[in-house]
Amino acid sequence: MGVEKWVNKLVEAAFDFPVHIIDENGKETIFAGDKQGEPITIRMHEAFSLKEMMKKGVSIYLGEAYMQGKVDVEGGKRPIQRLLASGYHMADIIQSNPKLARFLPKTKERHHSHSEKENKSDIQNHYDISNDFYRLWLDKTMTYSCAYFEQPTDSLEQAQKNKVHHILDKLRPEAGKTLVDIGCGWGTLMLTACKEYDLKVTGVTLSEEQYRYVSQQIKDLGLEDRAEVILEDYRELKGRQFDYVTSVGMFEHVGTEELPNYFQIVYDLMNEGGRALIHGITRQQGGATDAWLDKYIFPGGYVPGLIEVMDCIVKSKGQIFDMETLRRHYQKTLEIWDDNFHEVLDKVRAMGKNEEFIRMWDLYLQACAGSFEAGNIDCIQYLITKGASGVGLPMTRDYMCE
Repeated sequence: MGVEKWVNKLVEAAFDFPVHIIDENGKETIFAGDKQGEPITIRMHEAFSLKEMMKKGVSIYLGEAYMQGKVDVEGGKRPIQRLLASGYHMADIIQSNPKLARFLPKTKERHHSHSEKENKSDIQNHYDISNDFYRLWLDKTMTYSCAYFEQPTDSLEQAQKNKVHHILDKLRPEAGKTLVDIGCGWGTLMLTACKEYDLKVTGVTLSEEQYRYVSQQIKDLGLEDRAEVILEDYRELKGRQFDYVTSVGMFEHVGTEELPNYFQIVYDLMNEGGRALIHGITRQQGGATDAWLDKYIFPGGYVPGLIEVMDCIVKSKGQIFDMETLRRHYQKTLEIWDDNFHEVLDKVRAMGKNEEFIRMWDLYLQACAGSFEAGNIDCIQYLITKGASGVGLPMTRDYMCE
């Protein structure tokens, strides 16, 4: 059987709804069979090269084709998310069938040293686009991580506040004690801990835009005596200790080689009997990278596997008291972000962002939502103690929801 027929066979098997492919000459091929649901149309404006795609890698080749307008995906709301969520099923089909697996392209991963210099460059490449850009489509808290929807009707802003309180409540902090937030973002968590929980807080970031924003917030709120933000690599915190450690959406940036050191530093930063709440994207199937995301969105990004994370925690001598998966919460967060992004496209263009940037960002948000929807990635909170598991915490986890 020829390559083209095998590709058709893959497409036919991969999706649970009708797919229409219209090539650059206007020829339409329908993959439907007895499948139900709203169809998705993939409209090609230029010919695709299977040879080039296999050489370059599916993720890079198709991602760039969409960014550059060589292909469009149509059909309802967030069609890319829907397509990719179903498409992750394709990987299982390919891997389990040797005849199909031979068409799986071999991709080369970029090597990242994750040195302090490279980490700073990687972080600034994504987070220093500008505060004004993120302000357009994030909520008022400027929180750029998974929200926590306690009620189906929660707004994004309310859900982000829920998340912050959920994290802090799990720590059960005592007034007057100290907290460090590794990768503090725009400061919502650390400032809430300071204002509402009466903690002395330190935020750490490599983003100059975030550093300036948080510094101004500290001044505006009159918290200079109880809050500080530091523009440096988290590894420079060695030698300091705190009662509580938080880190949200951070360990995805450190890389597989640096992950053990990250968790060792978290452990070392805690006072004896201290507690840490680490919140991060995790793959239950094992660690992974994505070539397109690495090149265009998160340079140096690596999503660790669940066993890998737990192994790092154990080897650091930390003990896990609680774990909670938030996969569906992150899917919903991303869906709202993408909706918000589409509502402000005129303002994004007015900032000087071109269509390739807009398509890139839309693809990123929808692709991540699809990945969470499919269970390809998860978001997990790890509550860690320095000492016996749960030291200083109530016997049951009911307190987390009080």
